[in-house]
Amino acid sequence: MTSPEQPVPPSSSPATGTADSSAAPTGSAPAPAPAPATAPSPSGAEPALSLRGLRKSFDGTEVVHGISLDVPRGSFYGIVGPNGAGKTTTLSMATGLLRPTDGTAHVLGVDMWAEPDRAKAHLGVLADGLRTFDRLTGPELLTYVGLIRGMDAAVVAERSDSLLAALDLAGEEGKLVVDYSAGMTKKILLACALIHAPRLLVLDEPLEAVDPVSGQVIRRILHAFVAGGGTVVLSSHVMELVEEMCSHVAIIADGAIQAEGSLDEVRAGGSLVQRFIDLVGGGALDEGSLSWLES
Repeated sequence: MTSPEQPVPPSSSPATGTADSSAAPTGSAPAPAPAPATAPSPSGAEPALSLRGLRKSFDGTEVVHGISLDVPRGSFYGIVGPNGAGKTTTLSMATGLLRPTDGTAHVLGVDMWAEPDRAKAHLGVLADGLRTFDRLTGPELLTYVGLIRGMDAAVVAERSDSLLAALDLAGEEGKLVVDYSAGMTKKILLACALIHAPRLLVLDEPLEAVDPVSGQVIRRILHAFVAGGGTVVLSSHVMELVEEMCSHVAIIADGAIQAEGSLDEVRAGGSLVQRFIDLVGGGALDEGSLSWLES
């Protein structure tokens, strides 16, 4: 399986189109935008991401049960759920990484599975756990990703320099990605997702293992992206992060959506953490079961 921002041999990956060079990221971090960021969406516009009846079975067991969801254009959309809830499986089907057993996914009105090249041209993905060509340096990896998308070499070079500088990776030109720390790897893969200036970003735990300074820079970049008309779908286990950054949220558990809508609608006057616990259920602990840990 391959992701649109992950480099793959040309024989196994279709061309994904050329992005508009006028949308190149800048070399310095954009000014912070108020959170949660939401850009105005044209009235009646197609959703940035539309899922209808997505189902997935493994070995005869269904793990995602007919998920339908619309992500408005210009929104910062959070996907939350417990481990094993079906979040990653759902997003993998939505972004062309995993073929659904049933259902459809549309990116900006384009059917992901009927026209994958067109759909992926609009899409940047940071997927957790996918392998990349880590025997390249950071600049080499960005160059490969940009060129395989059909971008002009000069535009790729300009954007690569800007992204590496913004994400504090400019001083690592000679280091192979395989030797990057976990946080550095997360940042270079985010740069790969951004290089072609997509209109929809789907990010799985984008701030995991990232230091606080880099995390703040990434927040600013994503807020500026949304303020400029882009859409971000962010999956995270950190409720405070979702509550801080997102304008909309969906809670997924047991392969189905438990609640979805604007952040205020979902948390219903309380905190997102409490709403999540109310819907999903908290893990009760018998206070005496770990008494042997007490000194």
